[in-house]
Amino acid sequence: MRYHIVLRYVGIILLINAAFLFISAIISFLKGDSALFPLIYTCLIAALFGAFPFIFIPPTEEISIKEGFTIVVSSWLLSCLIGMIPYVLWGGEFTLTNAWFESVSGFTTTGSSILTNIEALPDGLLFWRSATQWIGGVGIIIFALSVLPSMGKIGMMLYRSEISPLAAANFRYQTRETLRIIMTVYVGLTVAETIALVACGMSLFDAINHSFTTIATGGFSPKNLSVAYYRSPQIETIIMIFMILSGINFGLLFLSLSGKLKVLLRSTVLRTYLIMLFAGVVLVAVNIHGAVYGGWGETIRHAAFQVISIGTSTGFASTDSNIWPPFSQMLIVFFTLLCACSGSTSGGIKVDRAVLLWHAIKKRITKVQHTHAVVKAKIEGIAIDDDVLEASLLYIILYVAIVFVSSLLICFMGIDIMTAFSASAATMGNVGPGFGLVGSVSNFGNIPEIGKWILTGDMLLGRLEIFGLLLFFLLRSWK
Repeated sequence: MRYHIVLRYVGIILLINAAFLFISAIISFLKGDSALFPLIYTCLIAALFGAFPFIFIPPTEEISIKEGFTIVVSSWLLSCLIGMIPYVLWGGEFTLTNAWFESVSGFTTTGSSILTNIEALPDGLLFWRSATQWIGGVGIIIFALSVLPSMGKIGMMLYRSEISPLAAANFRYQTRETLRIIMTVYVGLTVAETIALVACGMSLFDAINHSFTTIATGGFSPKNLSVAYYRSPQIETIIMIFMILSGINFGLLFLSLSGKLKVLLRSTVLRTYLIMLFAGVVLVAVNIHGAVYGGWGETIRHAAFQVISIGTSTGFASTDSNIWPPFSQMLIVFFTLLCACSGSTSGGIKVDRAVLLWHAIKKRITKVQHTHAVVKAKIEGIAIDDDVLEASLLYIILYVAIVFVSSLLICFMGIDIMTAFSASAATMGNVGPGFGLVGSVSNFGNIPEIGKWILTGDMLLGRLEIFGLLLFFLLRSWK
């Protein structure tokens, strides 16, 4: 493997991080806050380490699959390392472990936090915290390829290494066109939400932060109480709309904006996604009405916000779901594991795999009933290859196994089972909040240090869809 080539393209990612660090430093300068020098120092580090390989190592026409995977995973890990430096230099609650946790949670768009007082952070650092989610939401490599579209065959290889096969199958375009679609929808949604939130009375700074983390389905908020701070049904409604949109495959959103609405109506995955969210809201609302909230208006408001927030892996909070009945909590756990659609910024197992699982079950039942029949699983009239079904089933099994093992390890540290399981599921699904000590209005500060490192591992595994990270650590065995 040509490590100098890997360094060159990882350098591009560091330069992108440096650009956002510079913007954060400008905000700190204008606000006169204490994050200015931590942000400037980190910006210089990222710029220097990014510029040297980019300038002095010549580009190449082609890279191998092995080099592509190394570039992708190295970019994620180094971005997380760079991201933690401003936190460590600023101090406060940020020990080395806490800074790493916050940075990984940002770039993987998990939204879990160790902070007990988010509002104590200076504005420059708050913006950087939200920016890490916006960069990570669209995918670090996809962001780079959109900034540098001239990378040709290199871009195609990196794109294929970055995006999951399940998501790639939903984009029936050339690589460059796909990148343009993703970035057009991503930036367009961000701008639209920012304008809508400002129109509802939110400050421009808060609106940008919330838009960054909504469209990335990340959930970082500059307020301790998250969205509950504003006590505004209008703001919650706007955020709910954009959370739902951000959980839809960006290719489908682009086609609908292009006037091809029939594609949306034909999508089995989209229908399943919306029906599941609607059913979840109804079931939770019926369960918590009277038991937690008196009026139907307040009940539906909080049920809808919390279900959509978790069901899209965003993780904002409008209320404390820790006080909800067990039935509602179990439904929230279900959405924590499942989340939204592939081809979006959402985490989790994905609705697409749930649909594939259902068709695999139907296929098996038919085969048992008709032993000699040739049965093909079909979605929207298209036959699904057995390899695709097998890969999806294996992914679900491995996903659940990792959540179970992580829960077991955290329980061993003396943490109660609800906290341990929900924390593992929430970090693996890049969702954010869980229950118990890590509830929707709590934080992960009480998790032991070793537990935080385990959970950051879950975040990275979930964001890179397990196999991406595993393959990186098995590079020596590649032929």
